[in-house]
Amino acid sequence: MAKKSRKLAEQRQAAKADPGVSGVRSARVAQSVRSFLYVGGRDCQVAHLRRIASDHGAELIHHDGGLREAVSRIDTVLPSVDCVFCPIDCISHDACLRVKSGCKKFGKTFIPLRNGSKSSLERALQTLNDRNENS
Repeated sequence: MAKKSRKLAEQRQAAKADPGVSGVRSARVAQSVRSFLYVGGRDCQVAHLRRIASDHGAELIHHDGGLREAVSRIDTVLPSVDCVFCPIDCISHDACLRVKSGCKKFGKTFIPLRNGSKSSLERALQTLNDRNENS
């Protein structure tokens, strides 16, 4: 346990030294989640969300949830991603239902987010990372 604590302290120190690096620990998400679909949210935050995904070693594919993009595009993207994130406060009902049924159909993990904030995605990715470490 002391080794794990020491390693975590070193990673935190490295993250403080270079704020653009979120730490070695978070890069482990890439082992199970290489790309994910983010449906909904706010357009002004997509670039920030992509950076967060990149910090975790994953690629974010965004769909606006039906504002300008056809909801049917979700069906074409789903087979190529590892999981789907949906902020439940910034998505149409139609898009959310399509995502949920598509995730069941293609056997993808559906992760609803409480809101479309950057920290909400960060927490969800960290939770996935923690689950991967414990399994």
